[in-house]
Amino acid sequence: MGVVIESEVWENNQPLSIFIFVSCLLSVLCLPQNSSRISTVFDQLLPSSLLRFQRNFLLLFCFSSVMEGMWSVFGEYEMAYFGVSKEQMVSSLIIGSASALFLGTGLGMLSDLIGRKKICLMFCVLHLFVAIWKRFFSHPSIWLASVSLSLASSIFLFSFETWMVTEHDKLGHRLDSLNEMFWLMTFLESASLIGSQVVANWLVSNDLKKNMFLPSTATALLAVVSIVSIAREWRESPPASIKDYRISLNTHIFSDKRIWLLGWAQSCVQFSVAVFWILWAPTIVADGREVNLGMIYPCLLGAKMLGSTAFPWFINGPLPLRTEDCLVYAFVIAGIVLSIVAYDYQEIGILVGLFCLFHTCIGLVLPSLARLRTLYVPNELRGGMISLSLAPANAAILLCLILRGYSGSIENSTIIAFGAIGLFSAAGCMHLLKQSGKHSPHQNFHKH
Repeated sequence: MGVVIESEVWENNQPLSIFIFVSCLLSVLCLPQNSSRISTVFDQLLPSSLLRFQRNFLLLFCFSSVMEGMWSVFGEYEMAYFGVSKEQMVSSLIIGSASALFLGTGLGMLSDLIGRKKICLMFCVLHLFVAIWKRFFSHPSIWLASVSLSLASSIFLFSFETWMVTEHDKLGHRLDSLNEMFWLMTFLESASLIGSQVVANWLVSNDLKKNMFLPSTATALLAVVSIVSIAREWRESPPASIKDYRISLNTHIFSDKRIWLLGWAQSCVQFSVAVFWILWAPTIVADGREVNLGMIYPCLLGAKMLGSTAFPWFINGPLPLRTEDCLVYAFVIAGIVLSIVAYDYQEIGILVGLFCLFHTCIGLVLPSLARLRTLYVPNELRGGMISLSLAPANAAILLCLILRGYSGSIENSTIIAFGAIGLFSAAGCMHLLKQSGKHSPHQNFHKH
């Protein structure tokens, strides 16, 4: 007589989703207003040229975020559909991390030299290339797709922020206007990633076999629209010479201890976020229960949106904090969350709550770090500084993937613990950065 074992299905906590949505809505609707706060992208008081750029840029940034999200949401499922084994998936992650480390590190400096618009065009061309390849050749080599998309992701991490800041500087921005754009970019990126999940599910919902390539078609269309928009709308100033750039890099980046502290903090954030997205699903399903991960994914991104809306409250609102202090608190809380996850298994509901808290901290951290880069890093070196700061994170990710994926010499909990340690060290860097600012005030390269 056979025994039928019914698998238990964990249902997502709907009140948590509702709470995150309502909190985001209230935080945006009740944005702090004070006499020192200048007009923003929502207002009509900015110069028409700057207002037009902001709105066009944010729309283009949303398109780019959707392109990034299509692969992150649908990529693993697509590879499984075409019979790619787990070992091959691990190999693709390793190849992608190696590409980001050895090729992506130099792209930031390349953007400073040849122009940010050209690198943003490269981002769109890479997505267009992979989408067309998948559309006409069934399924591309996982090596080719991994290299191309990893380079595109590396570009996405620095190119649009660098381009936006440079354009604001040319159009005569004020620092408060940039602060508004920083949190809006984080907010809209998360919203666009949720949108990419909705679009991908809608495109393949009726007939999986027939509609498998529709997400690639949508990505190709977005890439073409973005390429046309970038090529038509904006011009760039002549690039710097290699000699002058190298001198500026040594003077303002490599010789400044504060930039090293800021860069290490950025690297720790990148490592912890990458570790999270690699291991969050195995961590949640570790007890064997069925979980609808597609329902948890929007909650995590919604929490990140909520964290980004907290940024103007701390910068311009009734809770004024020095940016470094704000980052110290956020890093410590995020580190504690990862420490709890790494130390012991928790109930799925508790894990989801902890993961949402982690992403709330990350949503606050990203615009805060962008603000500090605006204060400490010259525009002409910003892309190179960001891409160089990501190199240690990419190296650590590559090492963890090799040790875990091939040799199995470390556990998932150990990797998560490394992420927590990195966040605690980032908090220490922000404390040191604050202390150094008391003795040697930063040189602001931008208008107030």
